[in-house]
Amino acid sequence: PKGKSDEEVMRFCQSFMTELQRHIGQFVDVPAGDIGVGAREIGYLFGQYRRVRGTYAAGVLTGKGLSFGGSLVRTEATGYGLCYLTQEMLSKMKNDSFQGKTVVISGSGNVAIFACQKATELGAKVVALSDSNGYIHDPKGIDLDVVKDIKLGHRGRIKEYADRVPGSTYTEGFRGIWNVPCDIALPCATQNEIDGETAKIIVKNGCLAVAEGANMPCRPEAIQEFQHAGVLFAPAKAANAGGVATSGLEMSQNSMRYAWSFEEVDRRLKTIMTNIFHNIYTAAEECGKPGDLVLGANIAGFMKVADVMLSQGLI
Repeated sequence: PKGKSDEEVMRFCQSFMTELQRHIGQFVDVPAGDIGVGAREIGYLFGQYRRVRGTYAAGVLTGKGLSFGGSLVRTEATGYGLCYLTQEMLSKMKNDSFQGKTVVISGSGNVAIFACQKATELGAKVVALSDSNGYIHDPKGIDLDVVKDIKLGHRGRIKEYADRVPGSTYTEGFRGIWNVPCDIALPCATQNEIDGETAKIIVKNGCLAVAEGANMPCRPEAIQEFQHAGVLFAPAKAANAGGVATSGLEMSQNSMRYAWSFEEVDRRLKTIMTNIFHNIYTAAEECGKPGDLVLGANIAGFMKVADVMLSQGLI
């Protein structure tokens, strides 16, 4: 939607939903937001679904506005969940935490912004963020209020940060963000942003943990570099599950015609992400590959589906 007016985005969403509506439903498939699809787009999509179907089926889309069936914490969920799982991984596997760590986060959308917020709350200092044009580096720690004003306030570009915050710098080219040394790397931008050579730089700079906030931001050779170097690595299919988990919580609230408090949803999200870590950690151990969370996530996910298929007669 970059460069499009609200009316252009609305017309696109309405046209798209006119065709999509026949294939989705609260008991069939439930879409949610992702890159370029936020609360504005979900609102337009949901409105058109209601118009075409003539029904208020709140559970048919998640990530809705709070005034029409949305859930508190849904906006923050992927970023928060990423940090909850990373914190548990650090605690279990390194007897460590975010406290006192330097963090680099790629991206500056919802996932990156709220991962930055939660990492800071957990005692870390986030020093870099990026967008598709370049990245900012603030050695003192990112001023998140400025980033929120730029990105959530008027959909600006991250380079504005360097103009507004003394001591920070902006560099063209978003991939260069991984040259900034850090203890914890949280790629939250886009797919395949970290290749093997970039991974070597991250390792060389002393990084102790990498957790994927975006969908598959690390290429296979990058993952191999991290694992070979003994860097903790949490794959996206586990680490960024907070968004879809909270979509499930949103659907639960819709079914009950009830809205939980922020604290209640956040508590449930933290429990879910902690359990996900322990599930994949245990699966890796049981398969003779302790600490291999990629293998653990693959096996735990596969077994969950396979067991259900067998129980239901190979449907």
